[in-house]
Amino acid sequence: MTVKGVNYIIRAHENEVKNSKIRMGKNMKSVIIGIAGGTGSGKSTFTNRLRDEFKDNVAVIYHDNYYRDQSDIPLEERKKTNYDHPDAMETELLVQQLQELKEGKSIQCPVYDYTQHNRSGEVQTVEPKKVILLEGILVLADERLRDLMDIKIYVEADADERILRRVIRDVKERGRDIEGVVEQYLTTVKPMHYQYVDPTRSMADIVINSGMNPVAFELVRNTIQMALTDAGRTQGRRAKDGE
Repeated sequence: MTVKGVNYIIRAHENEVKNSKIRMGKNMKSVIIGIAGGTGSGKSTFTNRLRDEFKDNVAVIYHDNYYRDQSDIPLEERKKTNYDHPDAMETELLVQQLQELKEGKSIQCPVYDYTQHNRSGEVQTVEPKKVILLEGILVLADERLRDLMDIKIYVEADADERILRRVIRDVKERGRDIEGVVEQYLTTVKPMHYQYVDPTRSMADIVINSGMNPVAFELVRNTIQMALTDAGRTQGRRAKDGE
């Protein structure tokens, strides 16, 4: 069913949310929301809106920061890496650190440098929060990550819109040249999208067609708020009962 750009996946979103809240009540300190979609689809826009809405209750984790370290490879060779293939990611480290966040522990998140096509060598301390937003094109492609998520969102957009957004972003924000961006899109980004990213659409609880969609944002915002309220009540009852 579609309502103003919000697609409800057949697996019944309401049941997914209900089950998520039950899990939270039993053993979770955080709600983990996966936000996937193709390059330039509006994932970051949607993620940033949620972060701004929940402020101190939110931690944001970007899958891009978990690109594997390539310090032993020359820069010119690093430029040729297929960064849209799941093997480019050190997802095992991400899974471990998400589990630590859920246990109430802080983590040292790697920081990726797009200009060097490599990790920067720096780390960022991420504290456990009530809401963890996990964003990346491939976050729904790994079963281990999906199993950690309470809500799975897929943001889609027209292919022409996505490539235009990517060109503008990579040139302005990541110091790339247009020719290189277009070549990368045609040789790896586009084929990997249809092989690995697009199939994960069917794994999402919610599919939206724009990072700025107000109806979708309201739906997800209310869902998160209900989950947090439910978790808070459960924890309050446990404290009262002396558990």
